Amino acid sequence: MSEKDEANLLAILDAAGKILRFSQEFHGADEFYKDEKSFDATMMNFVVVGESVAKLSEKIMESNPQIPWPKIKGLRNIVAHDYFGIDAEEVWQIIQHHIPALISDVEEILSKSSG
Repeated sequence: MSEKDEANLLAILDAAGKILRFSQEFHGADEFYKDEKSFDATMMNFVVVGESVAKLSEKIMESNPQIPWPKIKGLRNIVAHDYFGIDAEEVWQIIQHHIPALISDVEEILSKSSG
């Protein structure tokens, strides 16, 4: 694995971890959305995840098709370009159901490269 890919995967892992930490104290989308600081910080980390995915090599993405790379980049574009059109419930569901899997998948990719 290239140093660039490793750095971007580590950035994804870091930002995804922050997404979970910044949202963990809330019990639902409405409560989370009302806390502007936590919601905005989380959205910024979705941008970081998407930017880092966009910088990954085709080799990494092709060898890990279980990760929905295009959807991740697409969410980054929505957050960056249509911030006021963001659906808090959809973001909440992504955090609850997809971010833990992303973290697990990225950790597995990184462990394979160091093993």
